[in-house]
Amino acid sequence: MAGGYRRISDLPQVIPVFPLDGALLLPRGDLPLQIFEPRYLNMVDDVMAGDRIIGMVQTRAGSDRARPSLETVGCAGRVTSYAETSDGRYLITLTGVCRFEVGEELSANAPYRQVRADYSAFEQDLATPQDEGDPGERRKFVKALKNYLNHRDLDIDVETATNAPLDALVTSLAMGLPFDPSEKQALLEAPGFPERYRALTALLEIDALEDGDDEPHSMQ
Repeated sequence: MAGGYRRISDLPQVIPVFPLDGALLLPRGDLPLQIFEPRYLNMVDDVMAGDRIIGMVQTRAGSDRARPSLETVGCAGRVTSYAETSDGRYLITLTGVCRFEVGEELSANAPYRQVRADYSAFEQDLATPQDEGDPGERRKFVKALKNYLNHRDLDIDVETATNAPLDALVTSLAMGLPFDPSEKQALLEAPGFPERYRALTALLEIDALEDGDDEPHSMQ
């Protein structure tokens, strides 16, 4: 576990947040980020001098573009890799630690946003995953994944991927596949691993069916 966190009381109660739509961080997942905006460079400087925790969170559709409303659930990650480029960018990797409910947003002097994080509903995120799932569900999942990848023409070694531990596989696919922000938020908010596993399977099946439809689809 990133940072060795064992209890939610070990986690900081006030954290900086990085609002980024379409970017999903899940517990035990690794999210590479390229940081170049001055306010977020400032944020990384501050967290590297402290506990290295950043909250990844999406924004609500239809909110003010200048200061969009935050979604109600995000995921706290710890900076586990850090490098600087010659042109002043930071290349970091966040490793997901625990989801949180977005509480009060603080009025702070910092140029980036900070919130009170409530981890109480997600303490199970700190536990070692145990559930490898029902074999029948896994076969259904693998079939849905193969159909999805074929329709999307995505080059992933399915055999290697599907032999990976199920928790790691579901986490990496949920984070990495090009789902809509609302679908990624739904995967984030799934109560636990079994629900996320089934939700991901359903998204793969739905996408493959839509792509297989001969009728054109309008873009909303």
